[in-house]
Amino acid sequence: MSFLKRAAARDELKQVIAVRTDLEMGKGKIAAQVAHAAVSAADRSEWKSDWLAQGGQKTVVKVGGEKELIEVFMHAKKAGLPAALIEDAGHTQIPAGTKTCVGIGPAPEAELDKVTGKLKLL
Repeated sequence: MSFLKRAAARDELKQVIAVRTDLEMGKGKIAAQVAHAAVSAADRSEWKSDWLAQGGQKTVVKVGGEKELIEVFMHAKKAGLPAALIEDAGHTQIPAGTKTCVGIGPAPEAELDKVTGKLKLL
């Protein structure tokens, strides 16, 4: 049994979505991008069923730009956490390929906090 799987047995599960604030997306655009990240990351997680049974806790945090967003994504991947980097399709407010947010988890809260715990809430 992996370390993370053992941790899940004694820890609450949650998901964190980090959103870029420098893009000045409208509220609806942010909501859509966060939804894409939440679904994409959850589909990669071995804890999805348990997380949903616990209520599907989510936290949305902010990052200042693309560099910080990619750093968060790479840190999550290096930690072995399920993560999805979202790039916009370019149909509305921002150009195609723009990296807008990262979904991480669901995973054990303590492990997520090591990656995202210092980020401020959106």
